[in-house]
Amino acid sequence: MPGLLEDLKLLIRTRHVIVTLQTLEEAFAIRLIREAARDLGREAMEWSISDGLRRVIPTQADAVDKSTSLAEALRFIRQEEGANIYVLKDALRYVGEPANERLLRDLGASPIYQTKTVFMIDAAGELPTSLQTLAVPYDLALPDEQEILDLVRETARQIARFEPVAGDLTGQDKAKFLANLRGLTRMEIAQVVADAILKDGRLDKDAVGLPIEVKQQRLRQTGVLDFIPPPEVTPAIGGMENLRSWMAKRENAWSPEARQFGLEPPKGILMLGVQGCGKSLMARFVAAQWKMPLLRMDVGSLYDKYVGETERHLRMAFKYAAAMTPCVLWIDEIEKAFASAGAGLDGARSDGGLSQRMFGMLLTWMQDHKEQVFIVATANDVTAMPPELMRKGRFDEVFFVDLPDAGSRRDILTIHLKKRQRDPARFDLDGLVAASDGFSGAELEQAVVSGMYSAFAEKRDLSSADLLAELRATRPLSVLMAEKVQELRDWAKDRCVPAD
Repeated sequence: MPGLLEDLKLLIRTRHVIVTLQTLEEAFAIRLIREAARDLGREAMEWSISDGLRRVIPTQADAVDKSTSLAEALRFIRQEEGANIYVLKDALRYVGEPANERLLRDLGASPIYQTKTVFMIDAAGELPTSLQTLAVPYDLALPDEQEILDLVRETARQIARFEPVAGDLTGQDKAKFLANLRGLTRMEIAQVVADAILKDGRLDKDAVGLPIEVKQQRLRQTGVLDFIPPPEVTPAIGGMENLRSWMAKRENAWSPEARQFGLEPPKGILMLGVQGCGKSLMARFVAAQWKMPLLRMDVGSLYDKYVGETERHLRMAFKYAAAMTPCVLWIDEIEKAFASAGAGLDGARSDGGLSQRMFGMLLTWMQDHKEQVFIVATANDVTAMPPELMRKGRFDEVFFVDLPDAGSRRDILTIHLKKRQRDPARFDLDGLVAASDGFSGAELEQAVVSGMYSAFAEKRDLSSADLLAELRATRPLSVLMAEKVQELRDWAKDRCVPAD
């Protein structure tokens, strides 16, 4: 928090007239601005549509302007003399009105008013384009590790004033609890701690998973990202030895020792390949192997019928991903989100340039973000991929996931038989592997599932004959779409690193 306070004081001292804070933590932001005003010896006033304009520093006072109109408040600010600080609550959603926009442009552009600082705090909304060059956006950072620890201690101390509190969080449980709290707002952290303590008067290992539940609920409400906590057991994968070896070498690349060694954290990978061959499973594997939460971006939910909302959804997704660090951001079927961006002028005409703007935002974020976010992007249709996304440097590596070979098919069949409590040694794996040439991992799993249904219906156990029957009755994707699969293989031959 000291760093945030000093940042705000610097913005005031350097005479930035309009500062926007887009945050859900309005109360915390206002407390910081009031503290900055006291430290700098400035008067501070706050406006809201419910209370009008009121003086709050140096002392609370009645409304200095009772009008709840933002335009009237801005006229008052324009006429007021002195180096004052003003806080406008929820103002970003009203600035689109011509009078409000004009008054803010007058405030921001004229040197006469350079001793005033206007903070515009809102949970949503944006400045019009005409005002963006006059305003400074300030990002109210989420609490770091030390502030999280302080918040936990302070919340527990406040509760202990009224009822006894016992604490059994030590060692690994304590570290995991604090790590899980990362990405939550200060209010959410306090609420999680209060919920855990007030449940039974203790802050113990039962509280470790509570922050995960809050994150899942919050991200579910956005409709853009799904939060998938890392599983306790890493999912089994057949094949992809080359890709897994690449991942293993970078498993500790996020550590302080790696930074001291001179390594930069990996950015991410792009996996192209045949459908059903384990690309999505690999995203879960990476998160589990590296013990990171997995955020899945639903590219279909990004698009909105209202102008500007689609871009806001993408910015929000990046913001939440940055807040959850370290994490794995999984962009599934990335070509579907930016297909029109790869179609040149025709694509721009089809959607008014929306895909190209979105694609530009993605490239900029991938290039500039400093947070520990590892991107796993998957794609099935390489022809729909914008060529800029394939350029070296966008991703650390581009892998091609082909149909599994004989050894990989044996591993996949073994995994799915064990998963269903069947001993692979009881099955003719050599015959099954030979009969499943050209099958994807998903098709092999479905053969096992279908075979079990057949065996169950006849009230007997699963046999090799059941699996062989299912394999012979299935026409795999490699046959149904042979030309497209071969075209994809030919394209990837000299452009991608084989996953296996």
